Amino acid sequence: MVDFKLAINTKDFKIISELAKVIWTEHYTPIIGTDQVNYMLKKFQSEKAIKNQIANNGYKYFIICNTNSPIGYLSIKKEKASLFLSKIYIDKANRGKGIGKVAMRFIIEQAISLNCKKIYLTVNKYNTNSIMAYQKIGFKIIEELVIDIGNGFIMDDYKMEKSI
Repeated sequence: MVDFKLAINTKDFKIISELAKVIWTEHYTPIIGTDQVNYMLKKFQSEKAIKNQIANNGYKYFIICNTNSPIGYLSIKKEKASLFLSKIYIDKANRGKGIGKVAMRFIIEQAISLNCKKIYLTVNKYNTNSIMAYQKIGFKIIEELVIDIGNGFIMDDYKMEKSI
């Protein structure tokens, strides 16, 4: 059974940070390289960064659990009439099992409860499997983004959006 646990304390932030390290290293190293993965993990997915995003920037993080075992995480933020899907990651062993679809239903429920009219996300332009998965469930590419994230690194992304 898949469920979603709201991250509220240091223990939760540590679980997410550890999941991020495994998932990002495996998934993103071939796309953006080891140096950028390590930089982004520290800047965006460390325990301290997660705590700061929740406390100061309005993000909510959820640990995705399958039969009470953490297998991934997601992060959302309400922005006016939109829900920003900041992160959705599932470990490699649990991909392709319908868990992403369950997570998207949960995200849509969150968006509806927050009176949002659409969900948007950003995805690396070379993350083709994820782009296809998002398109399959109704997301459309609406913009190309190149974002300087510091230390000589950029995020070369598409902004994708889905009306609800």
